[in-house]
Amino acid sequence: MLNSSEILEQIMAELRQSLGEHFDQFAFPPPVFAAMQGEFLAYGAENQALEVRFPVLESWLNPYGSMQGGMIAAAIDNTIGPLSVLLAPPNVTRQLDLKYSRPVLPDAAYLIVRAELEEREGRWLTFKAEARDPQGQRLARAKALHWILEE
Repeated sequence: MLNSSEILEQIMAELRQSLGEHFDQFAFPPPVFAAMQGEFLAYGAENQALEVRFPVLESWLNPYGSMQGGMIAAAIDNTIGPLSVLLAPPNVTRQLDLKYSRPVLPDAAYLIVRAELEEREGRWLTFKAEARDPQGQRLARAKALHWILEE
């Protein structure tokens, strides 16, 4: 099993190959991914999926002591976004729908987000994602619609 650094090396090699001379135009992983302390856990181009772990930080808690919903959304977006860069030409999120299942409490320490490409139709990409706690309980699920800028 590869560690986070090895997965990043694999991803970067794929990006260099697919982007060619345009590789230097992209910040990968994105600065916001680094700010959220994301850690790659698994990537599979063949199954078109990416799995990332994000810590549950005290600074991300809402007044009730659980992780603020926008930070959960950001963790999901920071998993789907890098996956979209790996699987398609430059594209942007047009819609992100989330359903929260349970609060993310600080004792969870981290959440794991798994994103997959569900469908590609023309210039549209549909992704699905789930955020789970360390015990595997679903915390949130999402569906994202991306638009490929140019083909």
